[in-house]
Amino acid sequence: MKKYEDYEFLDFEPQGNGVLLMTINRPEVLNATNVKLHGELTYVWDTIAADDDTNVVVVTGAGRAFSAGGDVELIEGMIGDSDEVSRVQREAADLVFNMLAFEKPIISAINGVAVGAGLAVALMADISVMNEDARITDGHVKLGVGAGDHAAIIWPLLCGMSKAKYYLMTADFINGTEAERLGMVTFAKPADEVMPTAMEIANKLAKGSQPAIRGTKQTLNGWLTQAGPIFENSLKMEMLCFLGEDAKEGAAAMREKRDPKFPSARKYWEAQ
Repeated sequence: MKKYEDYEFLDFEPQGNGVLLMTINRPEVLNATNVKLHGELTYVWDTIAADDDTNVVVVTGAGRAFSAGGDVELIEGMIGDSDEVSRVQREAADLVFNMLAFEKPIISAINGVAVGAGLAVALMADISVMNEDARITDGHVKLGVGAGDHAAIIWPLLCGMSKAKYYLMTADFINGTEAERLGMVTFAKPADEVMPTAMEIANKLAKGSQPAIRGTKQTLNGWLTQAGPIFENSLKMEMLCFLGEDAKEGAAAMREKRDPKFPSARKYWEAQ
């Protein structure tokens, strides 16, 4: 079992009242997930579950971002590599299922942009407080891969199937104000109110009946676990795309900071 000091890119600050603040800490790259951080976000929930001094977790990002998705090296390392694709698929599944199995309440304080695995943590949290000017996007289709990670298991429940299909197929960004209106997050607040609001909610939960709160969470999570097979299928579909040509173009476009020209959309580009 890993201890808090074993984590490289996650910082932990016990608040002394049953609340633990966990910070994703790679601010120099907007807290983008590399191989190590992706793994840490997967198994950290077992570490916190074993911490008897923690009743509630607040998770946020260092600096001006929550987490800007997978870094280019992580993405490029998957393209065409079936072994790496299989490894990441297992890890991505574990991240979501470990959060679902985690009995203690999780509150995300979404201080800035959230994409990819970071967005999975932000939205799989039980309660979310988002900076009204921050932006979120699933982003997978812009890489030329299907919307895996967490999207299929929770977006239709949060914002409805129609909006889920639109935002997951276009990868359009959603700001905090719109995210609250759609039901994607619990509350949208001005930037300086995000953390105080998250902590206020955490304190309320920390002093409540822990068996009652945890039991309520686990019962409600039944709606999500019912969608487990759908989620697992979405992961397989995403990972298959990493073995195709569009993913190569998506990664190149990401590195070069330009719009992708996917080979599968060649009819569109030939008509321009």
